[in-house]
Amino acid sequence: MSAASAAGWSITHVRHIALNCGAFDECLDYYAGPWGLERLSDSDDRTAMLRATGPEHHVLELHRSDSNSIRHLSLGLADDRAVDAAAMGLRSAGVTLLGEPAALHRPGGGYGFGIADPEGRIVELSACTDAVPAGPAQPTPVKIAHIVLNTADIESLSAWWCDVLGFRVSDWSERQMVFLRCNSDHHSIAFNRGEWASLNHVAYEVPSLDAFMSSIGRLKRAGHDVGWGPGRHGPGNNAFGYFVDPAGTVPEVTAEVQQVDEATWVPRTWPRTPELSDRWGTAGPPSAEMREYMAGTRDT
Repeated sequence: MSAASAAGWSITHVRHIALNCGAFDECLDYYAGPWGLERLSDSDDRTAMLRATGPEHHVLELHRSDSNSIRHLSLGLADDRAVDAAAMGLRSAGVTLLGEPAALHRPGGGYGFGIADPEGRIVELSACTDAVPAGPAQPTPVKIAHIVLNTADIESLSAWWCDVLGFRVSDWSERQMVFLRCNSDHHSIAFNRGEWASLNHVAYEVPSLDAFMSSIGRLKRAGHDVGWGPGRHGPGNNAFGYFVDPAGTVPEVTAEVQQVDEATWVPRTWPRTPELSDRWGTAGPPSAEMREYMAGTRDT
């Protein structure tokens, strides 16, 4: 039993990711332009909040910086009582809180607190964020589908995220990747074995396969060719198209993420073969250049 389940709380979903960005203005134009997010009016010349069409206030924060890094990951809890239970449970499990649960004074509001994972990533746990109206259905992102992180110690780190935060293993890709879920989506967080801790990519889900192909077309017309894809993964069964943003980080457009039945799901280990990494056979393996981008900038 994880520390989360023992204390009676659980993570519901990924809210947003905040990135320090070495090409702030160019990335703002990219994500608020052909990528399809909406820049919010409470952004300024150093920080930008970008919204998808789903219920989250924003899914991406960009912070002007000299270099790229993860500023924090934001994970959702059900309500303020779950936040308080998480703080108490994590403290009793020996996790150091970076602050007591409190109102979050930033665009989107909320109530929460932060911790650091074993590799120093800041993880925010929050609830009670500002409600926003759902946008109309269109071929643009609805939410963050998943975040993939590079790590030099995949076994220890994935065990911590499961034992402490309550994620469950959905599948392994040999011992190179592990896919973790917190709801019915096949994975919301995944870890890739690498040389250092860094961001591998952020996947944004669009509402349909047609929206997926339209998104690739929209980006291509704007001069941004797909770096890997289109294809369909084995683990997760999701359609994928990977790009490189102006800062050199990797966003993915995805659709049709596999849904997991908790009562019957049994994790598997997938061989890392071309026909299983891309079941359509349209994309092939990623190029050496894409692998270099996915290796990311070492997080400090």
